[in-house]
Amino acid sequence: MLKQIINGRILTPQGWLKGGSVIVEGNKIKAVSNNDLHVEGAEIIDAKGCTIVPGGIEMHVHGGGGRDFMEGTEEAFRVAINAHAKHGTTSIFPTLSSSTVPMIEAACQTCDKLMAEENSPVLGLHLEGPYFNPKQAGAQIPEWIKAPVAEEYEPLLEKYKCLKRWDEAPELPGSVEFITACRKHGVLPAIAHTRATYEDVVAGHDAGMTHATHFYNAMPVVYKNREFKVPGTVESIFALEDMTVEMIADGIHVPPVMLRMIYQIKGVEKTALITDSLACAATEGDAAFDPRVILEDGVCKLADRSALAGSIATMDRLIRTCVQMANIPLEDACRMASETPAKIMGVFDRKGSLEAGKDADLMMFDENLKLTYVMQMGNVVTNEL
Repeated sequence: MLKQIINGRILTPQGWLKGGSVIVEGNKIKAVSNNDLHVEGAEIIDAKGCTIVPGGIEMHVHGGGGRDFMEGTEEAFRVAINAHAKHGTTSIFPTLSSSTVPMIEAACQTCDKLMAEENSPVLGLHLEGPYFNPKQAGAQIPEWIKAPVAEEYEPLLEKYKCLKRWDEAPELPGSVEFITACRKHGVLPAIAHTRATYEDVVAGHDAGMTHATHFYNAMPVVYKNREFKVPGTVESIFALEDMTVEMIADGIHVPPVMLRMIYQIKGVEKTALITDSLACAATEGDAAFDPRVILEDGVCKLADRSALAGSIATMDRLIRTCVQMANIPLEDACRMASETPAKIMGVFDRKGSLEAGKDADLMMFDENLKLTYVMQMGNVVTNEL
């Protein structure tokens, strides 16, 4: 079945295209044309002047719709994935917080099953922990945090091909061996929940740790050691030009002025947008999955208010926040939600831009940046045109 989207402003790798059309055949983009002449036999979709951009690629999200990926069940995965799809997330890497090995294995088995389905939005599993600095635990369950254990991670890396990313604190003993093992199995090692010094960051980077998890969160900035200033983890990551970062663009975890600063320093090619959302995102419910968490001020917090616990953001909110609060151009915000995560996670050959031959994943926004339409692998998920 052919579909032709007309009467919109299209974001292409060459820039904005006004007055053209996106032609979809099955689950692929057949063409992005500079005219809107009707294609014979195609179903016409009138964008009504909306902006047409690539679908969002979520590389760090814990749940949604009232369910958490830590549950490990097929039902929990599907509910959370579908909840975020309605808000523009057309590809997803479900994320587990620090978990036990049995929990990781349950999630891996579910993830493997969903990835094997036709037109699946699931591209792989992301493990956030448990190999973290306990002093930077944040909302992670402290009893499960530890240094890397080869007897744990090596069998998991060997057995489960769905594992695509694993976060760790590079100052821990055994870090270089862990990072090396991840790279050997095609898994992206990322720095997170850490108090890494510049030397720690460089050592991790040299071993293959090239990405920083929820940048600025759960990592120190410059501090003083007696009378001397010492670069924190943040400055160390800024100093390594090829390191990529992700930022929770809800306007709360990282204030808008800092979102813009990250964008200015790292640039579009090195900065991805993430929600880091918990189960209470994309739902009218609460954070009942985790009794340690409260929902307040538009964000999840630990109940004692000692730390932020995760966001309730959705993909469309990330883009609005960047544009309306951080003064980032729309085209750059959209690229950071699609193209950059696609490149970081190694799926840009089929995702992340509107080009012939790529998967038919896209979303549309009106002039106020309200999400009006979502297509995932050629299937309409949201239509408020």
